[in-house]
Amino acid sequence: MHRLGRGKSAKKATREMPEEDPEFQIAPMIDILLVLLVFFMAISSTEVLQTNDHVQLPVAKEGKESPKAVDGLLYINVLWSPINNVGSLDVEGKTFAVANEIVPILQHTVQVTPDCRIVVRADKNVRYDYLRSVLKAAAGAGVSNVTFSVVDKDGTQVSSSN
Repeated sequence: MHRLGRGKSAKKATREMPEEDPEFQIAPMIDILLVLLVFFMAISSTEVLQTNDHVQLPVAKEGKESPKAVDGLLYINVLWSPINNVGSLDVEGKTFAVANEIVPILQHTVQVTPDCRIVVRADKNVRYDYLRSVLKAAAGAGVSNVTFSVVDKDGTQVSSSN
C-alpha cells in the first residue's frame, strides 16, 4: 500500500478552483454609504436645531470669528416680542419664559464639561434687563465662558468673543 499518493489526491480534491473573474459587490457598499449618510444627518441636525430663525441678531462691525469648541457648547436663543414686550429663551429645543428656569440645564452642562462655552444668540430688540437675567443665571450655574453671536454688516453670522 502506498500512502503518499493518497494524501496528494485528498489534498487536490479539497482544493477549490480559483475564481475566474471577481465580481463587484454593490450591496455592502450601499450599506456603508447609508450608515455614513445617517451618521452625518444626525450630526448636522443637532447644529440646525440649536439655532432659531426668529432671532434677529444685532450688527457688530468689529465682531470676530470665535473658535469652535468641540465639547460643552450650548446655544441660548433669546427671543423678544415687541408687541407684548416679553422675552423667551430657547435652549435645546425647549422654550422657557424666565432665565432662572434654564439654571438646571446650565449646571448639568458645567458638570459634564467644566470648561463649557455658552453662545447667546440674543435678538437685537431684547431689553437689557432680560439679557442681564440670562447672564446672571449663567453665572449662578458656574459658566465662565459666554460668547454673543452677532452679524457683520453683510449679514453673515459671526460670533464675537467673550
